Amino acid sequence: MFLSRSLSVIFVVLCAPGMRAQVPAPPSSSISLPGQGLAGHDFLYAGEAHDRKVFVVRHGKIDWSYDDPQGKGEISDAVLLSNGNLLIAHQYGVKLISPEKKILWSYDPPAGHEVHTAVPIGASHVLYIQNGDPSALLRVVNIGTGAVEKELTLAVKHPVRVHTQFRHARLTPEGTLLVAHMDLNKVVEYDADGNELWSFPATSPWGVSPLENGNVLITDRIGVREVNRRGDTVWSFTPAEVPEYHFTSLQQAWRLPNGNTVINNWVNEWSKNYAANGPHTIQAIEVTPEKKVVWALREWDPPTNLGPSTTLQFLDQPSAPEAVQFGDIR
Repeated sequence: MFLSRSLSVIFVVLCAPGMRAQVPAPPSSSISLPGQGLAGHDFLYAGEAHDRKVFVVRHGKIDWSYDDPQGKGEISDAVLLSNGNLLIAHQYGVKLISPEKKILWSYDPPAGHEVHTAVPIGASHVLYIQNGDPSALLRVVNIGTGAVEKELTLAVKHPVRVHTQFRHARLTPEGTLLVAHMDLNKVVEYDADGNELWSFPATSPWGVSPLENGNVLITDRIGVREVNRRGDTVWSFTPAEVPEYHFTSLQQAWRLPNGNTVINNWVNEWSKNYAANGPHTIQAIEVTPEKKVVWALREWDPPTNLGPSTTLQFLDQPSAPEAVQFGDIR
């Protein structure tokens, strides 16, 4: 768990299974933040919260948003495709949404199962991991035909603890899949046949991202680490290195083209400490390789209250996140 430094006594409030620990927030909301706030980047933003909301921020303003009041669960993953369609995984479902906010495709897992990560593959396939008992499943679905074109069983430590099995998974340029096995305390790379190619120990890993240099960026309860395929840590970050910022629960990390790393931070709306944590908590920071903070996001006030942060996608440069493959599926 991550605790910020404080002159007062810091205590830990135990969370429900699958939730991160919360700590009382210091009076840090008056800190002058580096960067340009909402104007620092163009980005997609979503978070696990009571409401299922997604925001697209461009040029310092909310350019587009999506609200899902009829849905269930919490948004754990979101990807904006190059054609403007939005793919979200919201615990009890997966949806593909058009820019006009029409649902183009959806999947609802059976009772007792959860989906917290989904990845688009081309224009016609979606890969998702379904937490479940007695087993978790990795599936690739043709969203045009509805056919499951690939299904693999993934190992879990506690089948009955469905909520804590998996969060994020990401495809690599080689067509393999990096999976954060949260309840097995490791990150694993699988080929398209389910063979384990590489693994790295991690403490309840949450986020995992392949880097252009072949290394892997991992976020877990220890912090953020860039590791190479030999298992060496070549860069790391912990909240203790920037004690003037308040964190409760690191979620994911992204390496930007300029070499900086963005790390986001989630606040638990279900915690009794949420009212105290929210206004003081950083939603994301950008640090240089030397760990100097050059941008920080803290937007809790209307009309730009973004809410808790679970996932970001940077839109400063045109990209096509769906231009990936899993084996021969592309």
